[in-house]
Amino acid sequence: MAEARPGGAPTVLRVVLGKRLQDLREKAGLSYEQAGLALDVTHATIRRMEKAEVGLKPPYVEKLLQTYGVTSPSEVSGFLALAREANRPGWWHRFRDVLPEWFSAFVSLEGEASIIRAYEPHYVPGLLQTEEYARAVLWAGLPHASVEEIDRLVALRLERQALLTREKAPLLWVVMDETVLRRPIGGVDVMRAQIAHLAELTAMPNVRLQVMPFTAGPHPAMYGPFHIFRFEIQELPDIAYTESLIGGAYFDERDDVSAFLEALDRMCAQAAPAQSTKAILGGIRKEI
Repeated sequence: MAEARPGGAPTVLRVVLGKRLQDLREKAGLSYEQAGLALDVTHATIRRMEKAEVGLKPPYVEKLLQTYGVTSPSEVSGFLALAREANRPGWWHRFRDVLPEWFSAFVSLEGEASIIRAYEPHYVPGLLQTEEYARAVLWAGLPHASVEEIDRLVALRLERQALLTREKAPLLWVVMDETVLRRPIGGVDVMRAQIAHLAELTAMPNVRLQVMPFTAGPHPAMYGPFHIFRFEIQELPDIAYTESLIGGAYFDERDDVSAFLEALDRMCAQAAPAQSTKAILGGIRKEI
């Protein structure tokens, strides 16, 4: 079983902790109500703890472990260390003044994933954007924001990109519509620099880019963009994410995620192969 690495994303670690406590409760044959009695809380609170909807303080974790019959000092110590780590603010906490709560979970999942797959029909994904392109996209989406807010959001986006060059970096596999590369964002110079940046990224061993050309016709995901996160940690299922103007939605039920995976697999087969992406980018850049 893979372990949550030290310093891992707190939201993700909270999910891991909740699932491990759920397993212990079920193995002990206890109901939510019985576990709640140990902490003098409702059954709904225990359910929310296991679903990572609320934090778990170390004293609560220790009491639950006693209730579930866990007495090994090393096992208890491991759970308490995980609880303390899960409650620490993530690095992005200092951007909380501009980062929506619903997107904090995305940054957490992104930081812990071993594989990130995505389909994007509108613009270059944030992990692959240049600073100037990111600024233009943010201004378009947040026309009433202040210069300071946009600067903070650009800084956050650029800091997120560090995960692509870290040790044990995730595989990032993106399918982009040709529209993404031809929609003028930020002006000619910005677009030319962005496309050149994408061409450079194709040389990275953990970055795989595919272009869905106009000539490919309709495909399974024309309804909108989405991400799929996969993790090495056993307790974490694959998670799919979609976004709208007012928030994001996360899906972890097997049938739901399978629908996204099937659509993306079919699209990868339909799109131009990754080996031709650099040449496609070069051709489009010359046309701008």
